[in-house]
Amino acid sequence: MKLFLDTSVLLAACGSARGSSRAMFDFAPANGWTLMASPWVVTEVVRNLRKFPPAATHEWLRFRPQLTLVDDVVSINQAVVFPVSKDRPVLLTALASSQVLLTLDRDDFAGLLGSHFYGLPLMQPSEFLECERRAGRLKSPATV
Repeated sequence: MKLFLDTSVLLAACGSARGSSRAMFDFAPANGWTLMASPWVVTEVVRNLRKFPPAATHEWLRFRPQLTLVDDVVSINQAVVFPVSKDRPVLLTALASSQVLLTLDRDDFAGLLGSHFYGLPLMQPSEFLECERRAGRLKSPATV
């Protein structure tokens, strides 16, 4: 499954050894997930890492090779009413390249979290993991 991780998820994974954002990296290999981001997201992560302790940069350097980088998409041939222009490339790129958009950004994605955008589910990592667990598809990293 192709999962697009937005900036908030990547920063949370880098900033904390616990939580569902970090778990995405732990569970991905055992579950066959492709973790995706775009140059737009990577630039935002790098710009914001300075707000975190130095250990977060170390984690970013460890996680970055595990991401599949996809080209940014800035327009589509469908109507888009999304008020936050800075996050529009995240939404459109995820729509073009993945099966799920994972975000922790409740402010900018508030109207879409827990719903769909042209069939693309937008979820928090914890919600995604719970859905996979309920469906019986979540394999523990220890079973690899």
